[in-house]
Amino acid sequence: MYSGAVAAAGPPRRDFISVILGPEEAVGVGGYNNSKAWRRRSCWRKWKQLSRLQRSVILFLFAFLTVCGVISYTSMGEAWKSITNKSSDDQRTEQEIPGLKLANPAVLPAPQKADASHGDYRELSPQKPPKPPHVRRGPSNLQIKAPWRDTRLKTRHDTVRAVEELVEADKVEKTEKSIISWRGAVIEPDQSTEPPSSKIKEPEKPSSVEAEDQKEPVPINERQLAVIDAFRHAWKGYKDFAWGHDELKPLSKSYSEWFGLGLTLIDALDTMWILGLKEEFEEARKWVANDLVFDKNVDVNLFESTIRILGGLLSTYHLSGDSLFLEKAKDIGNRLMPAFKTPSKIPYSDVNIGRGTAHPPRWTSDSTVAEVTSIQLEFRELSRLTGDEKFQKAVDEVMKHVHTLSGKNDGLVPMFINTNSGQFTHLGVYTLGARADSYYEYLLKQWIQGGRKENELLEDYMRAIEGVKKHLLQRSEPRKLTFVGELAHGHFSAKMDHLVCFLPGTLALGAHNGLAADHMKLAETLIETCYQMYAQVETGLSPEIVHFNLHAQKGHKDVEIKPADRHNLLRPETVESLFYMYRFTGDKKYQDWGWEILQNFNRYTRVPTGGYTSINNVQNPSNPEPRDKMESFFLGETLKYMFLLFSDDIDLINLDKYVFNTEAHPLPIWVPA
Repeated sequence: MYSGAVAAAGPPRRDFISVILGPEEAVGVGGYNNSKAWRRRSCWRKWKQLSRLQRSVILFLFAFLTVCGVISYTSMGEAWKSITNKSSDDQRTEQEIPGLKLANPAVLPAPQKADASHGDYRELSPQKPPKPPHVRRGPSNLQIKAPWRDTRLKTRHDTVRAVEELVEADKVEKTEKSIISWRGAVIEPDQSTEPPSSKIKEPEKPSSVEAEDQKEPVPINERQLAVIDAFRHAWKGYKDFAWGHDELKPLSKSYSEWFGLGLTLIDALDTMWILGLKEEFEEARKWVANDLVFDKNVDVNLFESTIRILGGLLSTYHLSGDSLFLEKAKDIGNRLMPAFKTPSKIPYSDVNIGRGTAHPPRWTSDSTVAEVTSIQLEFRELSRLTGDEKFQKAVDEVMKHVHTLSGKNDGLVPMFINTNSGQFTHLGVYTLGARADSYYEYLLKQWIQGGRKENELLEDYMRAIEGVKKHLLQRSEPRKLTFVGELAHGHFSAKMDHLVCFLPGTLALGAHNGLAADHMKLAETLIETCYQMYAQVETGLSPEIVHFNLHAQKGHKDVEIKPADRHNLLRPETVESLFYMYRFTGDKKYQDWGWEILQNFNRYTRVPTGGYTSINNVQNPSNPEPRDKMESFFLGETLKYMFLLFSDDIDLINLDKYVFNTEAHPLPIWVPA
C-alpha cells in the first residue's frame, strides 16, 4: 500500500543548491553547469593546481591503500573458506556418527581380500577389567606421540581410544547374524553389503593429537617399578659393554653377534616406550637413525629377523608415530623378500640382506613349519602401511598352501616342510614345542588381526586345538597337572618344552574373542602347570624342558628334569600367559606368580655389573652355572610382559586394539576402512 501511494503522487521533485565559486558565475555568464564534462574539467584544474610533491604524496597513499586492501581481502577469504569447510565437515561427521568428536584419529584401514565367503565378525565383549584393589595402581599409559617432541610421557593412549569409539559406533549400526559354529564356538558376524575389495589402502600416519576425554593417569605401582629397575640394570650392561651389537655377555663384559644388527636394542625399543623410559628410548632412536644399516653382506634368519627386527620397528612406529621406524621397516622388509623365491613359494630359512639372495640351511632343503608360518602378522602389516601388496601376498600364499596339505593329524602339523616340493617332511611327529609352536599361535592372531574375517585360519586353529585335546593332553602324578606332551609315530611322550607355555595365553585370547568357553577352562589348567614348572624347581626357575610323571611314585614330584634340559634362557612364555590370564580374569594370583618369577630372576640371574644371564642349572641354587649370555627377548618380551602383568590398566596395550606378535611386539588390529 505504501509503495503504491508513492507511485501515484508522481515523480519526486529534485532541489539543488548552487554555490557560486567565481566571478563569472556571480554575474550570470554561462550560468550553473553540473554536467560530467564540467565536473571533470573542474577536478583536473584542482589537480593541476597542486604542487608536484602534493600529487606524489596522494598517489603514494592511494597505491598503499590499494595494496593493503588486496592483502586484507585475500586473508579474509581464506579464513572464511576454512571456517566454511570445517563447519561442513563437522556436520557430515555428526550425521554419520552422532555425538562423536574426533581429535585427528589414526584410523587403521584393513586390507581386504576378494573372498566373499569371509564374514565380518562382530566386536565381542571388551576386556574384563581386573578387580579393583583397595588403592588403584597401575602404570603410566601411552599416547601415540613421538617422545622427542614431547616434554613428558603422557598417561593415556588417547588417539587409539578415538579409533575405538569410531569402530564401536560403526558396529552398533550393523545387523548381527550367526555365521560359524565350530565344535561349541559360535561367532556372531556383522553383515557386509558388498564383497571386500582386494585393493590394499594406505592408512593415515599415527596421530599425535590428544583426545579431549583424557582419563585420569594411573600411577605406576611398586611391582612395576621393580620391572623398570630390572630393565635399567639390563640396559646398563648392554649400553656399557655391547652397545649396537646383538647380545650382551654380562659376565665377560663383552658381546656376541648373530646378525650384527643390534638385535637387543631393536627388540627393546617398544619396551622402553611402554615403560616410559624416555631418555633410554631417545638414545636408542639416535642409534637407529645414524648406525642401523641393512646394506650388509650378512646372512640372517628369515623368521628371527622378521619377528625381532621387522616386528620391533613396526610396533615402535605405531606407538611413537615416528616415520623413521617405518622407513627402516620398509628397508628390511624388502631385503627379506628374496626368501620367497622358491619353487613352492615356501620361503628359505636364510637371506643375505646385502646381496639379495636366499638359501636353505646347509644340511637340508627343509624349513621349519613354525618359521614359515609365523612371519605373517609382520608382513601383512607392512603391506597395510605401505600399500604394497607383495608382502602380504607372499605370506598369504604360504598359509593357503599349508591349509591344503596332507600329513596333518586332526589339525596338528609336522615340524618340517620342503621348500622345493612344498610338502611336509618327517611325518608322524607332532609337538607344540620348538619348530611348530607359533604356527598355532599365528593362526589365531592372524584371524584377530584381520578383523575375524578369514575363516580358513579360524577353522585350522579350532581343528588344531581339538587335535591337542585328543592326542597331546595328559595328566601327571601326583598332583594331576594337565600338560601338553608330544606324539611320535603313535607313541606319546610326556615331554613338554617351556615354549609350550605360550598356549594358555593363546587359548585365553581366543576365548576372549568369542571362541569356545572350554578353551578358557583349559587355559586355566595349563597355566597352573606352567607355574608348577617353576615352583617345583629348587631355584624357582623353569628348565627349558620337563618330563612329567604319568605314574605315582613315592618321593617324586610331577616334574622330572634331565641334565641336558635344566638350563634357563630367561624365556617369556609363562609370564606372557600370566599376563593374558590376569588381563581377562582379574585374578591376582597370576600377578603373584609373576612376582615370584621376577624375584627369582633377580636372585639367580642378575649380574652386579649390569645385565642378566641365562643359567645352566636351575636345580642348584648355590651354583646355577651362569652361561654369560642375555638373550634379546629378555628385554623385548620377558620384562615387557612382566610390566603389563603388574598393571591394572587395561588400556595399557589394550587387547581389543592390539595383537602381539610372537616376539611381544604389539601391532594394531585392523578396523574396516
